[in-house]
Amino acid sequence: MTDPQTLPGWRHVYSGKVRDLYVPADADGRAAGRMLVVASDRVSAFDHVLSPGIAGKGEILTTLSLWWFDRLAGGDGGRRIPNHLAADHVLDAGGDARSIIPDAVAGRAMVVRGLDMQPVECVVRGYLTGSGWAEYREHGTVCGIRLGGGLGNGDRLPEPIFTPAYKAPLGEHDENITFAQTAELVGAERAAALRDLSLEVYTRAAATAEARGLILADTKFEFGLDEDGILTLADEVLTPDSSRYWDAEAWRTGTTPSERMASFDKQIVRDWLAAAWPGQEGEPPALPAEVVARTTARYRELLERLTA
Repeated sequence: MTDPQTLPGWRHVYSGKVRDLYVPADADGRAAGRMLVVASDRVSAFDHVLSPGIAGKGEILTTLSLWWFDRLAGGDGGRRIPNHLAADHVLDAGGDARSIIPDAVAGRAMVVRGLDMQPVECVVRGYLTGSGWAEYREHGTVCGIRLGGGLGNGDRLPEPIFTPAYKAPLGEHDENITFAQTAELVGAERAAALRDLSLEVYTRAAATAEARGLILADTKFEFGLDEDGILTLADEVLTPDSSRYWDAEAWRTGTTPSERMASFDKQIVRDWLAAAWPGQEGEPPALPAEVVARTTARYRELLERLTA
């Protein structure tokens, strides 16, 4: 992983696989009331950060998050969903961010408010796929939720389901948990609020995607409490790194799972790496230019189709 940039007025405090977090240079640790979240071009698979990165990925992720935050704040005609953007980081009429973001990371960074983050990753599934499909085939359930029979890989669920996960400490894998376990972690009232808000955001976003010929198969959200105790949408939202998007026409007409469920994300990278690095020992191989180019095109196509 490359070292984070030195940014005037900001001090680096944390780096994940994709994002770098900064606080004002004179702030006390991560307890600052304002933070800078920078999305890099890094791409990860199988718990490894790969090389090279996906050119423009950080800007695409940030642009999409800002676009969705704007719509969910009432831009889609629905009620306002509070988000963690600072007051001086908003979208103007032209869609540009006005903020105190350094020029070096302009276009791929957000100034956000500090929140009391909840220890639950709020996953919503509207379609049966991935690990949910594997569990359903074996047990007839998805994350312990019993589903009716006769569903196939990629099928739409009768209704979206909330399948939370416990956010594990850095370096460990998140763990799927039940709603009852969520209530034990955060209390019954807050667990219900997380579930209901997640389902609302998913439903609104899925309708927006559908109007643009896209399927939002599943997604994950993170929430925190602001200084007034209000549940607030945070981190990235509804990006190809946090969501599965499919082409609606391909889903309807495709004859194989790969045709029906070709995602607008880094699945191209995962597929190539699984074949080129089967043992997953040592350092992963460098990504070929062709894989990087195809992945970049998928990310950019999603951005263009959603925001056009």
